[in-house]
Amino acid sequence: MGRLSVIFFLCIFLLVFDYYCYRAILAVFKKWRPGTKKIFSILWWTYTLGLLIGVFAGIYLNLYLTLRAVILVAFFLTVVCKFVMLPFLLIDDLRRGLIRLTRFNKKQKARDTIPASTAEPISRSAFLLKAGMITATIPLASLSWGVISGAYDYKIKRRTLVLPNLPKAFDGIKMAQISDIHSGSFYNHKAVLGGVEMLLGEKPDFVFFTGDLVNDMASEMRNYQDIFNKVKAPLGVYSTLGNHDYGDYRFGKAPSAAKAKNLQDVIKTHQLMGWDLLMNENRRLKVDGEEIGILGIENWGMGRFPKYGKMELAVQNTDDLPVKLLLSHDPSHWRGQVLEKYPQIDAMFSGHTHGMQFGVRTAHFQWSPVQYIYKEWAGLYQEQNQQLYVNVGYGFLGYPGRVGILPEITIFELKRA
Repeated sequence: MGRLSVIFFLCIFLLVFDYYCYRAILAVFKKWRPGTKKIFSILWWTYTLGLLIGVFAGIYLNLYLTLRAVILVAFFLTVVCKFVMLPFLLIDDLRRGLIRLTRFNKKQKARDTIPASTAEPISRSAFLLKAGMITATIPLASLSWGVISGAYDYKIKRRTLVLPNLPKAFDGIKMAQISDIHSGSFYNHKAVLGGVEMLLGEKPDFVFFTGDLVNDMASEMRNYQDIFNKVKAPLGVYSTLGNHDYGDYRFGKAPSAAKAKNLQDVIKTHQLMGWDLLMNENRRLKVDGEEIGILGIENWGMGRFPKYGKMELAVQNTDDLPVKLLLSHDPSHWRGQVLEKYPQIDAMFSGHTHGMQFGVRTAHFQWSPVQYIYKEWAGLYQEQNQQLYVNVGYGFLGYPGRVGILPEITIFELKRA
C-alpha cells in the first residue's frame, strides 16, 4: 500500500472518529438553540476539514516551515485530546446500550416504571462527556507546554566513558555526540543556533553525529545547513546515516532515480558541512603517535527498519587498534549483531529512539513508553566489556515538542581504567 493510500484511509478513519465525537456532544447538549447548534457544527467541521487539508498541504506542498509547524501542532493536539475523550464516550455508549437491552428484555416493566423522558441517562451522559473533556485538558496542557518550552530546551549530559585499553594520549580527551537533527521539523532558526553554540562552547576535541539529518528530503537542510556547518572540532566531526536519511518514507523502499538523487544530496550535505560521513568504513584517529578506531555503518535496525549497514566492511583493517568506537544509528543493532558477532567493539553510539519525546529523566531515574519497545533507549548501557550510549536526539519528529525527555548534547570524557 502506497503512502498516499495510507494517508487517505487514515483521514477516513479520523473523519469517522470525529463524527462519533460530534454526535456525542450534540446528544448531550440537546437544549442548545438551533442557531447555537448550527454555529457549533460549522466551527467543528471547518476546523476538522481545515486541519486535514492543512496536513496534506504540509506533506505535499512546500509550505513555509512555521505555517507547517502550526498545522501539525494543532492536528496532533486535537487528535490526542479526542482520543483521551474516547474511553468516556465508549463507556457512556456501553452504559446506554445495557439500559436499552434491559428495557428490551423487560419491555412491559420498563414501559410502566421508566418513562421515555427520564433525565437520568442524559445527566449521566453529560457527566461522562464533561469528565472526558476535563481529562483531555491534562494532555492538552502538558503537550502544549512541551511545544512551547521543551522542543528547543537543549540539555548537556556529561558522561565519563571508561575504556580499559585507551591509549595514554587519549586519556581525558573530550568527545561530543548529537543525533537525530530532523531538520525538516524545525521552525525556530535562532533556537537551533543556540543549541549549536552550546555544543561549541564545550570545545570538544571531536564530535559524533549518529544519523537522521533530515525527515525525508535533503532540501530540508536548506535553511539550517549554515547553522550545522559551524559544528567543527580539532580532530574532526564524524557522522553516519539514520533510517530517515534514505528517503524510504517519501519514495518507498523500491529503488528509483529520485530516491537515489535525494540520498546523494544528503551525502553531499554532510560533505559540504565538513563532516566525515562513514558508510560501512572506518578512520584512524591519531594523537601523539597513538591511534584509536572510529567505525561507522549505514542504518541497521531490528524489525521493520532497514539493514543497509555492513559491519564486515566497517571492521576491515582495524585488528591492530586498541579501542574501536562505532557509530550506528539504531540501538537495536547492539543486541542484534554487535554483542554477538563483534566483541572487539568497545563502545557503540546511537540515537533513533528520541526517548519518544515523552517521559521522565533525572540523574537517577528514567522512564518513557519507548522502553517497552527498546531495551536500550537512553543513556549508557554495558554488557561485559562492551558499552552502548543512546542519545535521545537534538531535534524532534511528529510531535513538535518534548515533555520530560529534552533534546540532548552529550559530552564524554574518555578515561583509561
